[in-house]
Order: sequence, then C-alpha cells, then structure tokens
Amino acid sequence: MRHVAALAGVGVKTVSRVINGEPNVSAATIEKVNAAARKLDYQPDLHAGNLRRADGRTRTLGLLVGSVDNPFAGAVHRAVEDAAADRGVAVFASSLDDDPAREQEAVAAFLRRRVDGLILTTVSESQAYLAPELRRGTPVVFVDREPAGLTSDSVVSDNADGAALATRHLLEHGHRRLAYLGDRAGIQTARERRRGFLEELGRAGVATRDLPVVEGLHDEATAREATLALFAGDQPPTAIFSSQNLVTIGVIRALRELGRHHDTALVGFDDVPLGDLLDPGITVVAQHPQEIGRLAAERVFARLDGDEAPALRTVVPTTLIVRGSGELPPKAER
Repeated sequence: MRHVAALAGVGVKTVSRVINGEPNVSAATIEKVNAAARKLDYQPDLHAGNLRRADGRTRTLGLLVGSVDNPFAGAVHRAVEDAAADRGVAVFASSLDDDPAREQEAVAAFLRRRVDGLILTTVSESQAYLAPELRRGTPVVFVDREPAGLTSDSVVSDNADGAALATRHLLEHGHRRLAYLGDRAGIQTARERRRGFLEELGRAGVATRDLPVVEGLHDEATAREATLALFAGDQPPTAIFSSQNLVTIGVIRALRELGRHHDTALVGFDDVPLGDLLDPGITVVAQHPQEIGRLAAERVFARLDGDEAPALRTVVPTTLIVRGSGELPPKAER
C-alpha cells in the first residue's frame, strides 16, 4: 500500500480509503490510486484490512446450496452473486448434498473466513448450532427450507400449495389413479410436497390408500427405476406427480423407454432443462429460484445495513406451466 501511495502521490490513508470504498474521495484521486494499483498489480489483504476497518466487514457472504449441479441451486447461486457484485461483495459457495455433517462443516468453514452473512439451504434436524452467530449479529437467511431450532429470516417456495396445484390439474383432466414420486422424506420440502399432494386428493374425495407413494428418490437413476417398477405392476398409474426436478428427468427417461410418454400424464415440481422441447412438452409447477436468491440477498444486506425487525418469512408463489404432458387424459377415456 505504501508503494501505491508513493506512485500515486498521495498518503497511505488515502489509498486505504479508496481501496475500502469510503466516501469523500475525489474522482481524480480515485483514478490515480487505481491506476497505481493496476501498474503495481496490487491486491489488498482483506483479512489484514478487517483488523483496521471500523465495521469489521470482510465483504464476503457464505452461500450453501443443495448441489451446484442442480439447476435450481445454480439459479439461486447466480442471483445471489449478481446482487452481491453490485455491492462489491464476494460469495463463497458450497454444496450441501443433503448431508447434515457436510452442512455444519461448510458453515464452520464460512465462519472461519469471517463472512459478513450466511445464506443457507440446510438439512439437519435443527439449526440451533447457529444461535451464537445470530446473537453476535451475523445475518443468516435460509433459502428453500425453513430453519428448525431457531428463528431467522427465510425465503421459500410455497411447496404444499404448488403440489396441490399440480395434483388438482391432473384430477381436472380425469385422472384418479395417480402416483407420487418424491425425494427423501427427511427433507422438509419433500414432506411439504407430499402433504400437498395427499391433501388435494382428500379434498377431491379420492381414496389415497391404494395409490402409490414412492419416496427416497434423489436422482435420475432411482426415479427411473421406481417408474419402471410402477409399470411392471397390474395397475400402473395413469398420471404421475414427480416432486423434484431430477426425479422428473428420471420419470421422463422411463416413460420414453416404455413408450408410455404419450399415454401417461406427468406434472413435475420445478422446471426441467429443455422440458418445452420434448414431445409432449413437460408440464411443471415452476419455482422461481432467481427471485428466491435475489430476495435472500436483499435480506442479508438489509440486516447488514441495520434492519433489526423481527425475522421475516418470505413465501414465493409457484407457477403452473402447461406444455402438454399434464393434459393427457386417462388412456381408457380416449
């Protein structure tokens, strides 16, 4: 920093103020300092800077998502990064892979790096281990899944209502033999989607006792195998509600493999890549991960800016996108 100051012809404190984005520095001085920094290939030591910076900020966030290879998580990640970049904040991101041990390891790693705030997708039964951080004033916003064991900001989809919307759509097209294919029952969103599915069937007077409810699916391969098993039975379903995007892809593969994609209705929860280009197109109840990520980042920055209001739970509605697969009538009624 002394070398930058000498080259720019200013004091070290002025260089510090420019690097830290502090106000009341002229545009001409900022340009001189930045030009000197570029010429010397100067990179500030953020950890050393924190020791001197009045607010103790590192200008970093920790982001924990389900899995970076899932399009939903990728969209949340991008939205958070975009919002953070506008404020000169870097984002450290990690995948949860629905492993409670990995969750706590990732959060601990973020905190060791002194991140200013956390945006978390979690799977542990309780997030009470974060209570000391909340007491210290670290903003924590939960996305996709709500926290247990403590109260904090959250931004989530309306999972039960979205599942009910998908189920109602299939019922309105004449189906009574519906199958539910879902993620692991230990995941909060999976439980909510299963609840929405069963409650909507109950409201319609459809007996659920003999309808297949298959859980524990978490990827394309297990969903494909489960779908093939359904059609190996005596009474295969006329319609399927798949409650997660990777599960939906597995169902699509199985139906096409069996040649049943034109006579078995399908509605998936969450959109799937290229779903609109298939024949038939895949009808989905779409979440809005970009909006979830944007709102989560807004909450973190509002807390950092001094918002001390009670914890806010923000629910982002889902949207039914009709493309063809969910509108197929039961085969016997054609």
